[in-house]
Amino acid sequence: MHNLRTPSVLSIKGVTKRFGDTLANDSVSIDLSRGEVLALLGENGAGKTTLMNILFGHYAADQGSVSVHGEVLPPGSPRAAIKAGVGMVHQHFSLAPNLTVLENIMTGTQPLWRWRLDTRTARKKIATIVKRFGLPVDPDARVAELSVGEQQRVEILKALYNDARILILDEPTAVLTNIEAEHLFATLRSMAANGLSLIFISHKLNEVMNASDRVVVMREGAVVAERETTKTSKSELAELMVGRQVSRPVRTPSQPGGLILEACDVSVTGKLSKVTFKVHAGEILGIVGVAGNGQSALGELLCGVLHATGGILRLSGASFPQGDVQALLRKGVARIPEDRSTAGVVGDMSLWENVILERCEDKRFARYGLIQREASRSHTNQLLADFDVRGGGSEHRARLLSGGNIQKLILGRNLCEAPTLLIAAQPSRGLDEGAVAAVYARLLQARDEGAAVLLISEDLDEIVLLADRIQAIVRGRLSASVDAEQADARQLGLLMAGDWSMDDEPRGAQYVQL
Repeated sequence: MHNLRTPSVLSIKGVTKRFGDTLANDSVSIDLSRGEVLALLGENGAGKTTLMNILFGHYAADQGSVSVHGEVLPPGSPRAAIKAGVGMVHQHFSLAPNLTVLENIMTGTQPLWRWRLDTRTARKKIATIVKRFGLPVDPDARVAELSVGEQQRVEILKALYNDARILILDEPTAVLTNIEAEHLFATLRSMAANGLSLIFISHKLNEVMNASDRVVVMREGAVVAERETTKTSKSELAELMVGRQVSRPVRTPSQPGGLILEACDVSVTGKLSKVTFKVHAGEILGIVGVAGNGQSALGELLCGVLHATGGILRLSGASFPQGDVQALLRKGVARIPEDRSTAGVVGDMSLWENVILERCEDKRFARYGLIQREASRSHTNQLLADFDVRGGGSEHRARLLSGGNIQKLILGRNLCEAPTLLIAAQPSRGLDEGAVAAVYARLLQARDEGAAVLLISEDLDEIVLLADRIQAIVRGRLSASVDAEQADARQLGLLMAGDWSMDDEPRGAQYVQL
């Protein structure tokens, strides 16, 4: 465990930042020591990312200062932060997919007047970094061909190539599998042992407890607690994070009704192969699998983005209106997309515009081709209150909401219409514990009110907690259905790994951690 008494390499003093009427950071002060791994923990919208963006120079604080190795950084200057040895890996990567790893790392590091890149020196420096910190990656590989975990290594290499001694990682495991996350934190611990100082933003209590030396908890823009990791617990941190005790809802036995969605030998070329399943009213069918096995394609098919190339797909006994989003909405299909930021909302539109965007034909919100703004705003404000969407009123821009509040907005937009069928793809990905509990409660409520719910997730714990029946997806194929009440973690893990009983189904396709 790191010695917390070593001198500070980073000092944040009294940082305050406002965006209009929203107080994002409220007189925040944090110190970081050499070789320390500090977890910055808090709910979505607690001000964590804003604070790190001030540290890295993307934002200028209204009050307060940031010092690195005793030198105050000029506000709003990423160049100054990089020169002082601060590197940042954002939650959403900023890599050019058509360029190689080497080209991405070198971008912006050499003078524009130099007519030829010094790739030989760059290769030597990258090789040294790779060896020292254990970040294996092929410098000649195109980024588009890399896995998400490998792309994250490239982002870290970019920061280290710029001689970063303090590394900030914003939600580093948000798009990683469990195995990739384990590898990442093993790498981070090795980097800290080599003298690098690290801050990682998270709301995942398991990784905070396993990977950090110290935890700083933020709530509503302020630091509310600081703990040495060995002297706290997940339950204490959860309560500190949300200001109250948090418990996830408990699923009760379902009362399935009529058949709502049916797929028989449905295929999508190169993505899905003869998948078969049924979802009834008043039940949740969970589709679980390791990332990259076709679950994204299944969600896109049922949300009207992809077309099936074979098989039969029915909705309430009629042909499924493939590729027709408006027809799906009219038939009571609600959709929580896998990528909420790009497929769920339009960031530069207001919240009320996002809420009614798919329902411009509804007479509540439009008459004679004209949007009824007052009715739309009133409806949106009620939705924000009912679903506890925080971060601004109906005129607020969607891109300014935290990920958890965007997810609650999407959930509210769909569930307030009492859907017949709800397609929920990765509904809790990147959410804090309080938001996860709220989303789970709403999904179970929708089921209990008679909706058929298809839950697509890579999180086995989530599937076990919510689903009434479970099927595993491996290489675009679906296993037989398993009753959730009778399934155990080992059985489900084997299904996710492709260990199926039928000879024509996948075997040993993937490794999954139980």
